[in-house]
Amino acid sequence: MTALTSENCSFQYQLHQTNQPLDGNCLLFLITLGKILLNILTLGMRRKNTHQNFMEYFCVSLAFTDLLLLVNISIISYFRDFVLLGIRFTKYHICLFTQIISFTYGFLHYPVFLTACIDYYLNFSKATKLPFKCQKVFYFFAVILIWISVLTYVLGDPAIYQSLKAQNVYSYHQCPFYISIQSYWLSFSMVMILFMAFITSWSEVITLVQAVRITSYMNETILYFPFSSHSSYTVSSKKTLLPKLIVCFLGTWLPFVLLQIIILLLKVQIPAYIEMNIPWLYFVNSFLIATVFWFNCHKLNFRNMALPADPFVNWKCCFIPLTIHNLEQIEKPISVIIC
Repeated sequence: MTALTSENCSFQYQLHQTNQPLDGNCLLFLITLGKILLNILTLGMRRKNTHQNFMEYFCVSLAFTDLLLLVNISIISYFRDFVLLGIRFTKYHICLFTQIISFTYGFLHYPVFLTACIDYYLNFSKATKLPFKCQKVFYFFAVILIWISVLTYVLGDPAIYQSLKAQNVYSYHQCPFYISIQSYWLSFSMVMILFMAFITSWSEVITLVQAVRITSYMNETILYFPFSSHSSYTVSSKKTLLPKLIVCFLGTWLPFVLLQIIILLLKVQIPAYIEMNIPWLYFVNSFLIATVFWFNCHKLNFRNMALPADPFVNWKCCFIPLTIHNLEQIEKPISVIIC
């Protein structure tokens, strides 16, 4: 195991070299295929009636890029050695393309996170309200700009160029992979924020969890728990809102949070081309929406406002006081979480 660093670079990444078996390219193909199937499954499970937002467009672009990588691996593996447009392609290019993708994915975490933050802030504050078609065009070009900017940075950075060029000395059965430091710190920060939020309001969270019941309402499975003593569509206290956000968020993403904790504790090093995936982006998406809610709790009015899109957590149903008849021994009003 070797580490590659550069004093002249503003980033950090690690280089790991492993002795791959003879079917290393087949293994890479299977990993990429598995990731694409996971992308399709995640996109298929999401709610379809959500508003347009930047993260949705970026997730689609990521799925398309993964598909392109799989097609390139398949074509080169099948033909092995061929010339296209005057360029000779061999098994070496499978490793090269994967490393370029790994670097690009590794540097995308911060730009995507910050852009999504700005997008939700502007949508929530209603500072700008573009027509639907203009909004789609804006998100499309924003995604393209981020991809081009990061890819240009990766291909233009001297340290990365030298590391890619140095792969010529490796045999076809040795291909180093890269670990993104951005994803590590982003995951670490979110887990720590969730931990501190839970410690701050652990008693209220436990009370809500203990009160949760499961039933069927309007042909949907729902979780419900007692709401506050007054029926209001506004939330004016961050302390009151925090435990409800935690319950709603962990109700969907608890397995993923536990996975992130295990990865951080065991210091598992995952290649960047695997680590940047659609489930991870939707996890970040829900975290950002919850954060926006908490910081703007005094502006929340669930009766009138259009909430930011979340394909996996129905935040609006978590807080609207709702009276459901024919439910025995249930305190009214109650709060509903659509599963």
